[in-house]
Amino acid sequence: MRIELEKRPDVSKLYAFVSPLLALVLTLVFGAIMFAMLGKDPVAALEAFFIEPLLEVWSLHELAIKAAPLILIAVGLAVCYRSNNWNIGAEGQFTIGAITGSYLPVIFYDWHSPLVLPLMLILGALGGALFAAIPALLKAHFNTNEILTSLMLVYIAQLFLDWLIRGAWRDPKGFNFPVSRDFAPEAVLPAIWEESGRAHWAFIFAIMAAVGAWFMLRYTLKGFEIVVLGQSERAGRFAGFSSKKMIWFSFLFSGALAGLAGIAEVSGSIGHLQPAISPGYGFTAIIVAFLGRLNPLGIIASGLVLALTYLGGEAAQLSLGLSDKVTRVFQGLLLFFVLSCDTLIYYKIRLVWSRVRGRAA
Repeated sequence: MRIELEKRPDVSKLYAFVSPLLALVLTLVFGAIMFAMLGKDPVAALEAFFIEPLLEVWSLHELAIKAAPLILIAVGLAVCYRSNNWNIGAEGQFTIGAITGSYLPVIFYDWHSPLVLPLMLILGALGGALFAAIPALLKAHFNTNEILTSLMLVYIAQLFLDWLIRGAWRDPKGFNFPVSRDFAPEAVLPAIWEESGRAHWAFIFAIMAAVGAWFMLRYTLKGFEIVVLGQSERAGRFAGFSSKKMIWFSFLFSGALAGLAGIAEVSGSIGHLQPAISPGYGFTAIIVAFLGRLNPLGIIASGLVLALTYLGGEAAQLSLGLSDKVTRVFQGLLLFFVLSCDTLIYYKIRLVWSRVRGRAA
């Protein structure tokens, strides 16, 4: 007996809509089982994880801070994935964007001008795009697997950041700690509503990027080109679209948004460069993109859900004494169930029975 997946002739729109919700429910159910196995009250644990972070205004600001990079990165990845280009290296592009965007406040720290912050954001987006251009070049002209190249570049970016912060960019007045100079006030991304919390303009950038990408995919020729080439490269060639140009566009677009997320995170939330600037936003954004059905508007909602797992994980550590790895488990469960539900939507499971006939020697 063997198991085969048979493609369904028609896909139910209702099931496609319900699938992410079902994945969330299954994640909660198996999360409760996990808490019970750890000796914790499942109800209290889930409340600490998903309810407590929503009860205070300052906590909602923290939710927006964590959701901003997830939404920004996931919007770029959604465009990439819908064009059938698989950028797995957004974490590296996030890191390089943070580095290139920090060049001005770290090297020219005496320059105080209203131009500093806009130039930082531009440099961050440009750095992320140029770093994403490496796997784009390798795929477009050498037919290299972009999953492997983009993923391996993540470690190069992280090691490069570590080398900079422990070397040339280390703060000379930082008592030998591996951090850069603190950014000047002109280089800090301002808060949206400072009186109630510290959520900054990166969240506004994320919403604008999501709405802009949704409009592009739905109403422009470039969006039509993305959809056609993503579904059938051959049909795209008949329509006069270039798959090589699409590789470049999708990688540069997703890299630019990841780079913008990187410099926005450093400028708005941290205030300086340090060896660890991300808890894994670039990888978590992959879950955000698929949970949002690769739809930029859906990504806003899924980004808030995944941001809640980060906040909930921190709350669970404090109130229940759980490991920080619980957050990763929840995110992994969510991705597993999203992909599993999607598989059952598009394919039927079929059991094939076959007899193995042997001949006597």
